[in-house]
Amino acid sequence: MSRILAVHGSPRGERSHSRRLTERFLQAWLEAHPQGRLTRREVGRASLPHVSEAFVAAAFYPEPQARPLSMQADLALSDELVTELLEHELLVISAPMYNFSVPSGLKAWVDQIVRLGLTFNTVQDNGVAQYEPLVRGKKALIVTSRGGFGFGPGGELEAMNHADPWLRTALGFIGIDDVTVVAAEGEESAERTFQVSCAEAEQRLLALARTF
Repeated sequence: MSRILAVHGSPRGERSHSRRLTERFLQAWLEAHPQGRLTRREVGRASLPHVSEAFVAAAFYPEPQARPLSMQADLALSDELVTELLEHELLVISAPMYNFSVPSGLKAWVDQIVRLGLTFNTVQDNGVAQYEPLVRGKKALIVTSRGGFGFGPGGELEAMNHADPWLRTALGFIGIDDVTVVAAEGEESAERTFQVSCAEAEQRLLALARTF
């Protein structure tokens, strides 16, 4: 992997654990790949627009090559974000779990990059629409933090976790199905307990930085 797109989803700055762990991974990756290319996209602390009626009308315009200029303007940021995604080999997302899901800025980013004709298509199979992913050959790393324990695979609260599983679904829909999740859990538990979880997550990220 020589090109990484890092998408920061937390609305917090230095106090964000998912952001800090992600930056630790990126630092280690750059040390291991001094010729690598890193692009950061801020969606947690930036005002990324949510999908609007104008966006939907433009995105699903029946003749994409003939979109009016006003519709092209409605899709300009989305086009930029999709191009940015396609230009990189590894997608790294910092995604804290907020109220069982992801922060709204990260949801807005996903809505902007899931685009008919660009990242997925529909094909007809005996009159039934089937979805065809268009983004191939890429990997993703999700770095997440959770307030409690048991939200991961097999945990007693797994069914309440709509953060990284939802991201897996969205990324898989467009073709990115090689996804690794590294989680730090227990921020609302005893401080020492969370420190241990963060340390374990950091060590795993450092190991991944050498292999990606």
